[in-house]
Amino acid sequence: MEDKPAVTEAGLYPRGFPLNLKWNWPLVLARKLVTLNYGRALKADTRTHGKVPVYGTNGQCGWHNEPLVKGPGVILGRKGQGPLGVEWCQSDFWVIDTAYFVSPLRPDLDLKYFYHLIKYVGLNHLKDGTSNPSLSRDTFGAQLLPLPPLPIQRAIAHILDTLDDKIELNRRMNETLEAMARALFQSWFVDFDPIRAKAEGRDTGLPPHIANLFPDRFEDSEFGEIPAGWKVRTIGELANVVGGSTPSTAKPEFWEDGTHCWATPKDLASLNAPVLLNTERRVTDAGLAQISSGLLPAGTVLLSSRAPIGYLAIAEVPTAINQGFIAMKPNASVSNVFLLLWARFAHEDILSRANGSTFLEISKANFRPLPLASPSAAVFKAFDALAQPLYRRIVCNERESRTLAALRDTRLPKLISGELRVKAAERLVEAAV
Repeated sequence: MEDKPAVTEAGLYPRGFPLNLKWNWPLVLARKLVTLNYGRALKADTRTHGKVPVYGTNGQCGWHNEPLVKGPGVILGRKGQGPLGVEWCQSDFWVIDTAYFVSPLRPDLDLKYFYHLIKYVGLNHLKDGTSNPSLSRDTFGAQLLPLPPLPIQRAIAHILDTLDDKIELNRRMNETLEAMARALFQSWFVDFDPIRAKAEGRDTGLPPHIANLFPDRFEDSEFGEIPAGWKVRTIGELANVVGGSTPSTAKPEFWEDGTHCWATPKDLASLNAPVLLNTERRVTDAGLAQISSGLLPAGTVLLSSRAPIGYLAIAEVPTAINQGFIAMKPNASVSNVFLLLWARFAHEDILSRANGSTFLEISKANFRPLPLASPSAAVFKAFDALAQPLYRRIVCNERESRTLAALRDTRLPKLISGELRVKAAERLVEAAV
């Protein structure tokens, strides 16, 4: 096979990097650095349990009892319409036939550096074919990749691991904080634990000033049994429920150089936490004027209302929305965190009111009458005092993770090219984390 590298618009140049980089390290053909090995098929029913992770084209897809590859190692997605995964596994693992596992060919290649390098560059632009596009070994092998000295590779990998570890720590912390908020909501407003405890003469486990806010019995209502003194209200009474629309995409004046966030359900689909900090697209003043609900204030609860129903987030920035949302602007006495968690627990009730032949959708008219047991203003306030700090911590973690990811993605090319030295990058990371 002829050792001919891939040619880009800049000539012989690594794909996926900014064209204005100054390369201080040699550029080496990928086929001279690694071998891509085919995975081995496993029946789906053999991937349901075990201690060995199984990887496919989009990442981990199950567990198995026996390893195929001794870890640590790198797995590259091989075929499929969606994004091809780039994964690192610290332990032994199995790779199925929709992915490759990587074998280094040179002792001066650090595999963790290679993982970060390929994860940044990506694989999707290398796929061939239309009906079932795939990444061939020849196409990958023809790519030019930068190869710094081994100590520099290891230092780069350590810097990027530090950033990724902090981002992952924030993600896990947010999962815990979300679980705490959900548990609190379920206890007070779904299972009615404080009321049941008082009715049975048990300790509520709450401080007296909070326990005293709850009644000690239930009463019948059209909604079923609810705490005494609470009222059956509709979600439309607790929040101003609005929808959105899409300004004509054929009119550039609605979109070009837009400054206002404009959300679609796609913006919520990839969130790690129910926090919307930015949107993929923005509209101009003229585009915003085409949307009857206008620019919704920060604090608005967003619920995707179709294809699928149920993505949830609180907008932390003023945003307009398209027609795929129901937005809830909370009334003065109601917490947006309460509305967020209510929508999560009421998911089945929401779905039961959806209709449509092509895909299910819930209209604002069907959404507003959804009933719930509404507590006193004092209980709302007590819940908010406990739940809001959890949510605000989630927001802080998300903002920090965004900053760290931006630092990683903007500095990584210069770090890998040698334009940004390791010591300078280490100082940037120390300041950020």
